[in-house]
Amino acid sequence: MESCDLGDRQHGPVWHRKPGPAAPRGVLVNIIHSVKGYHSKTIRFLNVAFDSTGDSLLAGDYQGNIYVFDLNGNRFSLVQRTMQACTALAFNLRRKTEFLVALADYSVKCFDTETKEVVSWMRGHDSSVTSISIHGSGRYAITTSTDTAQLWDLDTFQRKRKLNVRQSVGIQKVFFLPLSNTILSCFKDNSVFAWEFDTLQCKYRLPTPVEGSALRYKAFAVTRDGRIFVAGGKSNQLHLWCLESKQLTRIIQMPAKVRAVRHLEFLPDSFDGGSSQVLGVLSQDNIMRFINIETCKLLFDIGSNEEGISTAAISPNGRYIASVMENGSLNLYSVQALTQEGNKPLPPTFKVVEDWSKCTSEANKLTTRVTSGRSKRPCKSKGSKIQTRLMKLHVNTSLENKENELPGGLNKKRLRALLKGFGEYPAKYRMFVWRSLLQLPENHLAFSSLIDKGTHSAFVNIQNEYPIKNRKLLRVLQRTLSALAHWSAIFAETPYIPLLAFPFVKLFQNNQLICFEAVATVVVNFCQHWFEYFPNPPVNVLGMMENVLAYHDKELLQHLIKYNVTSQVYAWPLLETLFSEVLTREEWLKVFDNIFSNHPSYFLMIIVAYIVCSRAPLLHCNQTADFEYFFHHRNNLDINVVIKEAYHLMEATPLDIHPQRMLDDFIPLTKGQYPVFNKYPKFIVDYQTQERERIRQDEIEYLRERQLAHELEVKAQEQKAEDEAWHRKQEILREAEEQRRKMLLEEEEKLAEQRQRLAAVKRELKVKELQLLDASRRRFLKYQQDQRQMELKRLNDEIMRKASMREQEIAATVQDVEVRWMELESQRQLFEQHLIKDQETVKKEMKEEVDAHRRKVDLEDHLVQRLMKIHREDKQKPQIVAEENLAQAEQKLLDTDWRLQALHKLRHDDQAREKRYEEIAKLLHDNRVKEAELLKAMREAEEKKWEEVIQKKAQLEEEQKAAAAADEHRKQFLEGRMNEALEVAEKLQREDGYFERLCNLKTGCTERGVELQQGPRSENICLNDLSLSESSSHDRRQEDLACQEWELMAEVRRLRQKLTSRARARHPPARLPATPWTP
Repeated sequence: MESCDLGDRQHGPVWHRKPGPAAPRGVLVNIIHSVKGYHSKTIRFLNVAFDSTGDSLLAGDYQGNIYVFDLNGNRFSLVQRTMQACTALAFNLRRKTEFLVALADYSVKCFDTETKEVVSWMRGHDSSVTSISIHGSGRYAITTSTDTAQLWDLDTFQRKRKLNVRQSVGIQKVFFLPLSNTILSCFKDNSVFAWEFDTLQCKYRLPTPVEGSALRYKAFAVTRDGRIFVAGGKSNQLHLWCLESKQLTRIIQMPAKVRAVRHLEFLPDSFDGGSSQVLGVLSQDNIMRFINIETCKLLFDIGSNEEGISTAAISPNGRYIASVMENGSLNLYSVQALTQEGNKPLPPTFKVVEDWSKCTSEANKLTTRVTSGRSKRPCKSKGSKIQTRLMKLHVNTSLENKENELPGGLNKKRLRALLKGFGEYPAKYRMFVWRSLLQLPENHLAFSSLIDKGTHSAFVNIQNEYPIKNRKLLRVLQRTLSALAHWSAIFAETPYIPLLAFPFVKLFQNNQLICFEAVATVVVNFCQHWFEYFPNPPVNVLGMMENVLAYHDKELLQHLIKYNVTSQVYAWPLLETLFSEVLTREEWLKVFDNIFSNHPSYFLMIIVAYIVCSRAPLLHCNQTADFEYFFHHRNNLDINVVIKEAYHLMEATPLDIHPQRMLDDFIPLTKGQYPVFNKYPKFIVDYQTQERERIRQDEIEYLRERQLAHELEVKAQEQKAEDEAWHRKQEILREAEEQRRKMLLEEEEKLAEQRQRLAAVKRELKVKELQLLDASRRRFLKYQQDQRQMELKRLNDEIMRKASMREQEIAATVQDVEVRWMELESQRQLFEQHLIKDQETVKKEMKEEVDAHRRKVDLEDHLVQRLMKIHREDKQKPQIVAEENLAQAEQKLLDTDWRLQALHKLRHDDQAREKRYEEIAKLLHDNRVKEAELLKAMREAEEKKWEEVIQKKAQLEEEQKAAAAADEHRKQFLEGRMNEALEVAEKLQREDGYFERLCNLKTGCTERGVELQQGPRSENICLNDLSLSESSSHDRRQEDLACQEWELMAEVRRLRQKLTSRARARHPPARLPATPWTP
């Protein structure tokens, strides 16, 4: 791969040796711009653009350097330094030396490549210009940014119109349609509008392909004829629109590797009439793939993951692809090398033809005038875009006839002299010489119109008659023959036309236009009068050759007549195949060097010469098959001798029998349009065409019926095969069913044994479970008993503690009473009767209070026992219910297992077992009903118990209220009595000095009243006896109370034991009965 470093140079060659078409990976040259210094770096290229001819390339880098590359002149030059990055380029203006460049400061400048000066400076954008579109006339330009598009007049460089959009929508691209005055605008919401250029009125809008489509258009491309519009975006799909019908015609899905499309561009073709079929798609993986939009096949790709492509441009002539790589370099690709990588031309001749045809493809802009044997490289000049300078021979050409002048500066007379001297033309220039000798007009438009008509019906199945392995060669042959048939109907009916055209197809397979025109020129000039006797061979032409043979070798002709070998055997095979069957490639080329350089009659003379030179082997043949074989296969014959003999025959043949008298001189094809070819019996051709069409229709009908019969036969065979397969399958299924039944019986026996063992294991587990449950219940009861014993022990300790405290209080009280008795001994007799009465009353009240307190304590103990009982019942009840539920669940589980076993084992039993199932189900239902009733009754009993508990609690609260009221009444009574005593004491105050003692007595009585009010809580009764007898009686009463308290606690213990035994008797431990097995 050739590499070119621009460096600090302002001009120089692009490559030192121009690479050939077979460049590796199609890369002609890799261009980089590196700066050497303290910090060496590479300046990245950003944009690239071709001129209208496709032979000059404009490229701009990151620092604003603009280079022009002349690909034909092999030169590059620095034309401008803008000192800022360029965002877009355009190089196809009306003035060929001017170009537009969009800069990073949002402006657009126009420069001249020759003067290197600024032509104009256009401002008006508020954001970067992303694209520049030039009108076909080169007089107008559209610059597009994200928020606006502006139309400029390039003659005055004034802005004509401006397109503004909402910021929420945004513009993707605005550009001119080729060959029309239509502007296409594409927005970010997938909408596409077409505007009339003159009036700027909206012509139409392309409908949205899919409502709510997620495909957001980012890249667009249009064919050169302006008919097909392609859009792509953030998806691997491409939308193809027909701008004539304004409809979406096709959706192309790219490979899965493609997730987004960045750039689209059609690859032009010289023979497609502007309807490009090859589309270049640059995706997010930096690889540009070229696909055929008709066949949807991937043709080739450029770039890779390591060497990705940033952007690309294709030359208008379709010869080059310029791509800006991710690393900042610029690659120039050869389309010829990319498209013909696997099918390169074999000899050097083809390369010369291909190069020359491509050099002259753009309206003869590259012309070569050959006046000597050495030529120079074409170079660029100011007056014309491209011209070729050749060295001229230093000979006098003033005496040459105009008839010998050929296109391209060649001379026919000198070519003949060269041919006679060397025997053939140089292989390197042969194709060029042939094109000059045949004076091919290269009518691109006319040929494109013939190609656009498609494959002719006569050559649709040509591969069946001519099975050529090379698919490309077969395709070119089919197109060439179809173009000939569309040109003139006779060629669709001529059976030998493929044999006649095949040698030229093989030679010019890389240039179909030259191939077609070469065949057409040969048919018009060298096949004169061939079709006058159609469909028979040209007997007039064969007769001319037979006359010449009779004149020069009568003995050979008599020998051929002797064995009934006519001219249709020895001459017609050579004519219809153009010697392609009997000559090698080199011999054939040498022969046609001489045929194209002479009069058309030379073609007939060389056939006669071939026969005359084959005189010896032909005289030894005596069978028709031998003659036929001889003229259809290669023979050991010197072609140079044949050529010399043909020249001898041309000179020695008399004028009256000379074919030159019957054949016209060479007439080239007309330019612009091909001439009308109607030198054939039209009615025969029309009749054959009708007959062929009728036969084709009959064949189609026959094929349809045969296909239908074949389909019916296939269906019958398929049905038969399906029936046989079904029977085999049924047999296999029956055998499998028998095996499965046997296996099922064995499995059922094994399952029964396993179930028996499982049942035994379940019984053992159930027994162990019951034992464990019983043991846990006993442990729980023992734990409860221990807890209750500990509680009783704690109560006994509490009672003993309270008793000891009461004894201590009583002792203290006795001591206090003794002290008080000693104090009041002197007053005992004065108040004896009064105090005795009061004491009796107080004793009575205290007795009632003690009795009330005893009843209250008994009631509290009863409530406590009741609550403890309820608590035990509440604790036992969920356990009982859980045990019952567990037993029911186990019962149901066993019943369900049993039912499943019975269902699997007895599903084929009779009605009796079904009745038994019904009885079992009924019993189960009754059990469930009874269990529900039992559960309901237990819940009702529970509710009643709780109601009783609530009632008892309410009664207890009422009694507590009554006790509180009695305490209040007693307090009031004592206060009244004490008030009365005070009144009596006031009366005796004057008599005795005991008033203070009475007051102290009042205070002491008040305190005792408070103690009496709090007495039921502490169970201690403190009385201030005024006598020793009363103190001793009080002691005896305390002992009686202690004895009664011990008896009461013993009774409580006995009641608790009775309640426990009754609870055990009422709710015995649940023991689940074993479930019996029933058959």
